[in-house]
Amino acid sequence: MALMFTGHTLFLALMMFAVFTLEESVSNYSDWVTFIENVDQYEKQQLEGLTAEQKLKKPVLHPSLYFDTEDVQALRQKAHTSHSHLFRAIRSAVTVMLSNPLYYLPPPKHVDFAAKWNEIYGNNLPPLAFYCLLCPEDKAAFDFALEYMDRMAGYKNWLVENAPGDEVPLGHSLTGFATAFDFLYNSLENERRQKYLEKIWSVSEEMYEYSKVRSWGKQLLHNHQATNMLALLIGALVAGVDKGSQANIWKHTVVDVMEKTMFLLNHIVDGSLDEGVAYGSYTAKSITQYVFLAQRHFGINNLENNWLKMHFWFYYATLLPGFQRTVGVADSNYNWFYGPESQLVFLDKFIMKNGAGNWLAQQIRKHRPKDGPMVPSTAQRWSTLHTEFIWYAAEITPQPPHDYSTAKMHVFPNWGVVTYGAGLPNGQTNTFVSFKSGKLGGRAVYDIVHFQPYAWIDGWRSFNPGHEHPDQNSFTFAPNGQVFVSEALYGPKLSHLNNVLVFAPSPTSQCNQPWEGQLGECAQWLKWIGDEVGDSTGEIITASQAGDMMFVSGEAVSAYTSAMKLKSVYRVLLLLNSQTLLVVDHIEKEEDSPVNSVSAFFHNLDIDFKYIPYKFKNKYNGAMMDVWDAHYKMFWFDHHGSSPVARIQEAEQAAEFKKRWTQFVNVTFPMKNTLTRIVYLFYGPYVNVSNCRLIDNAKSGFQISLSVNNTENTISVVTEYQNLKTRFDYLGFGGFAKVVHENKVTKFGLGTESVEKGIKNNRVVFPFGFKVNIIAGLILGVSLVILAFQWRFYISFSKMLRWILILVVTLWLIELVDVWSMCTQPICAKWSSDMTRLEYDKGNKAKQLEGNPVVLPDVIITSLPASGAEILKQLFFNSSDFLYVRIPTPYLEIPETEFEIDSFVDPCEWKVSDVQNGHFRLIQGWLQSLVRGTKLHLQNINLYEASRSKIAQHSAISKDKRKRSKKRESLSEQRSRARGNQDKDAEYIRELRRHLIYYPNARPVLSLSSGSWTLKLPFFQGILGPSMRALYVVRDPRAWIYSMLYKNKPSLYSLKNVPQRLAAMFKGESGKGKCNLNEGYAFEYESLRKELSNSNSNAVSVLSYLWLTNTAAALRINGDLQPTNYQLVKFEDIVSFPQKTAETIFAFLGIPLPPASLNQILFATSTSLFYLPYEGEISPSSIHAWKQNMPSEEIRRIEDICCSLMDHLGYPKFIK
Repeated sequence: MALMFTGHTLFLALMMFAVFTLEESVSNYSDWVTFIENVDQYEKQQLEGLTAEQKLKKPVLHPSLYFDTEDVQALRQKAHTSHSHLFRAIRSAVTVMLSNPLYYLPPPKHVDFAAKWNEIYGNNLPPLAFYCLLCPEDKAAFDFALEYMDRMAGYKNWLVENAPGDEVPLGHSLTGFATAFDFLYNSLENERRQKYLEKIWSVSEEMYEYSKVRSWGKQLLHNHQATNMLALLIGALVAGVDKGSQANIWKHTVVDVMEKTMFLLNHIVDGSLDEGVAYGSYTAKSITQYVFLAQRHFGINNLENNWLKMHFWFYYATLLPGFQRTVGVADSNYNWFYGPESQLVFLDKFIMKNGAGNWLAQQIRKHRPKDGPMVPSTAQRWSTLHTEFIWYAAEITPQPPHDYSTAKMHVFPNWGVVTYGAGLPNGQTNTFVSFKSGKLGGRAVYDIVHFQPYAWIDGWRSFNPGHEHPDQNSFTFAPNGQVFVSEALYGPKLSHLNNVLVFAPSPTSQCNQPWEGQLGECAQWLKWIGDEVGDSTGEIITASQAGDMMFVSGEAVSAYTSAMKLKSVYRVLLLLNSQTLLVVDHIEKEEDSPVNSVSAFFHNLDIDFKYIPYKFKNKYNGAMMDVWDAHYKMFWFDHHGSSPVARIQEAEQAAEFKKRWTQFVNVTFPMKNTLTRIVYLFYGPYVNVSNCRLIDNAKSGFQISLSVNNTENTISVVTEYQNLKTRFDYLGFGGFAKVVHENKVTKFGLGTESVEKGIKNNRVVFPFGFKVNIIAGLILGVSLVILAFQWRFYISFSKMLRWILILVVTLWLIELVDVWSMCTQPICAKWSSDMTRLEYDKGNKAKQLEGNPVVLPDVIITSLPASGAEILKQLFFNSSDFLYVRIPTPYLEIPETEFEIDSFVDPCEWKVSDVQNGHFRLIQGWLQSLVRGTKLHLQNINLYEASRSKIAQHSAISKDKRKRSKKRESLSEQRSRARGNQDKDAEYIRELRRHLIYYPNARPVLSLSSGSWTLKLPFFQGILGPSMRALYVVRDPRAWIYSMLYKNKPSLYSLKNVPQRLAAMFKGESGKGKCNLNEGYAFEYESLRKELSNSNSNAVSVLSYLWLTNTAAALRINGDLQPTNYQLVKFEDIVSFPQKTAETIFAFLGIPLPPASLNQILFATSTSLFYLPYEGEISPSSIHAWKQNMPSEEIRRIEDICCSLMDHLGYPKFIK
């Protein structure tokens, strides 16, 4: 399923739609939004709170930053026991510093200190001071530290002269100096204490003033802001002991900014940072320190932040085999700038507590390279040793993640990155692949900027994605862990330095004319503010793993200027085995597009192994890399069979404060037509590729025959990916690609299954062309015999010669047709494509005739009200495959028939026989119209004239339910409110219409809010047939009753008038009056009827019997439906296991789960920023609130009534 590239993510889209109905789920603010929405008020309260805190506490002595004086002895003991491995690393660092004081000590003169980027001095000071604290007997180290700090204290400032507008070096110096002062305070004489303290105070004041005017003071989620704000906080905490009032203002400034940072990070569901792993480790270093300090000193707890819970995967799932190198997305070195061991042990101690963080930190430290380009910088390698030591929890046994040892695919849906084979040791079969296609700033930030849900965000001015690259649809490939195609890492923002496509000629080219790549290129930093650049996006369309294979694809057309008039820049990657990667670029352009050439680039930074030219089978041009006699090869061709010679080049680019070398293969193809397809094959030394050819080149997709190790693989890929019907037609299921090999078919996203051998056997003993040649030879031979004995036949020589020539030419033409049908050369590509496509279509039709028709899913969602079924909207909303429709709304009411559908629940079951007997004809026709002719149905709704009475009635009912105010509204106020509601309802219909204009083949998803429909799914089956895909959502009865009774005031039980509705439901003879058609009364409701007549019943018992009867009846009735048409979904599974449950639901629909839908459901279930109507915020903990808040006697009563069905559904008893 493909999602709209310009669409909103979960919380933003919901905010727009929340206005239409109270029944819709919307975004929720965390507790911090209170201060965010009213910053001035929060600042006053926070300042007062900090001042009060200072008044209550006694003066704090140092050390106090990370630990207290009484903790020092324990730290010294740990240095020789549980933390000895970390102590050895700290001691080794200090030994290196002492061995080279000219390099590691700050220079005696300030001019030398300020002449270069000087973060090394601030970074190395904390581990030095911490060592002195652990080893007070080491006089040499202590004297070195004093000389170190004396020199820094003597400088007039800590800025860098050639970077006057950048306070990051100042921040590093302040953090290091103030931290060292805190550690060494008790070892300093009073004069030094005062001198150092005054320096910390003055620099902190300077930093505070800079925060008011510099961009880092307002640009969130950026390494500069996190670094400098942490510095200001540490300066305020250390210096503020004696000067509390001014320091509290600084503290408040930091808390204000950093809590906004934490709030925004909570929107990022995958734990990533858009600046990439290297700069991400830079930012995360400061964030983890802030989280610790804020909790220690202010009692601010951010440990439940979802970003922190997921951040481990940002390090683990980006590691190449061998634990030394990481994905190089955005400005990067080969791995990390800071840590990440410190961040990992922090996560393990405070967040995960499962040993995975300690284990990964252990592996990274163990495999750190001793030399070469991957060695950490001397300015950064030791800077987090002290926090790693402080946070390390030795009691947590290091152990790898549960899925360690096998290659796994990992999707970062917010970042737009997919990796495969990460976090493994070096090995011949341990291959790494990465793919990047994401939105500028990441999905959450991009949507916040574009749809402005928060008043304190000023568009892109509140962010700084300058370290990102023009790299949408870029990829890397490292078979056996040997990097074959890599990123170019830190450097100028040029598209050709990334493995992406560039086009020519472009009318808007700004550099490398006439070529132009992706938006924002051509400068040292990505130009994120400018025409179209802020709208730059890529999108991962699908990502699926099947055993050792992986398929991923991305669309990047929105990352290119509209002046090129491109319609699609779609790249697919298929990892066929650990050695073979197939890449295909599908490019569509407008008829009047100015571009006529496309150029691809493939980089490698390994200077020891150079690319050299190579030719595959003397047919296709390519390149090769010789790694100790192991040959890594690539070749390419387009859909015409053309394979141009590539240019292999080397280049040096400015990176950080040095030059970085890269080599790249550059191949250029002409774009003669509106459609261009280019195939690239990359493979390692342990596979034999004998054939690769395009056997189908249809408009909607293509097929490639690829022979690897004497096994033929037929690869089918849909390029018209936004059309669900096309995907079903081309592939036979709703996915995006499949591979047929060795009598098996792998449908990516759904699995692998065996296929029967076809009737036609392609491996014939005598090929058709051979037979033609035999026949032609026989004819010629017979003809010669006849000529030799022509005197016996009364036939003229000329006449016989004519007949012979006619027969020979006819046979030659027949053979030509046969050869042409197998041809891959330009002259016959079109014919081959058409013939292959015709054969494929015939195969599909034959399949349908055999009883396996390809049906598109029509999704029905039903549940008891307040069961949380509305959360499934996040899987279908904003999708090119689906149109999510709420039923009922004022313009989409269920038609009135002989049976009135209750909006809450009823005991009447409808069957297939009701359809066959012609019952409820109006509803049948209405459903057929809505599902089969959705677009026409919506267009026929008169938004201003029709249904006025229904709208008025709907408003009246809503008013009766709410009864929120005793004040009587004036007539004008009533009219104004009704008009506003009607406008919202009408806009909802318009939004549905617009969606179908863009995606006319989107399938309807009907979300039925009434519990009455839970017993009527067989009726829907009778109308919709095999296309019905019903999702029945159930919920733990204790949580459901708690939601009905306690989540709202007044309760939902009262708002829905449940007692009156249930009483009215049983009016009539034996309580069955409403179900006299076909005797459709569900007998399970008898227990509820009896409970209602019980004088001792109460709300808890009534609701318990209601849940029991409705759920039992639904399970019985729907149990007769086929597994292909019906699936039960537990609300708790959606919230607690969102990815697994979403994948199961989409597999049921025959469609792979798209990363964008995954992002939406993760946001809804994991961030506590999303709430459902009558429910509040949703999270794995909130759905179990009944355990803490519900009276135990009520829980016991529910369990006594519902225990048998609870046990059947897997809900264990809470009270034994």
